[in-house]
Amino acid sequence: MSTCTRESMTNHHAPLSLAAIAETFDVWRERAHQRRELVHWSERDIHDAGLSVGDVMAEASKPFWRA
Repeated sequence: MSTCTRESMTNHHAPLSLAAIAETFDVWRERAHQRRELVHWSERDIHDAGLSVGDVMAEASKPFWRA
């Protein structure tokens, strides 16, 4: 049997402020921009960054909201 206490029922997530929401949108916009740029890297750029083509394609194919 589980026991519900006041502590276990408390929402531990602070409400989002407009500033936090705006910051999230900025992060998403920048992430999308970086991923669009990544697909234009040459094989030399990829190698210099210590990545593989598969790493680049995996990162570039992620949606903007996924880190």
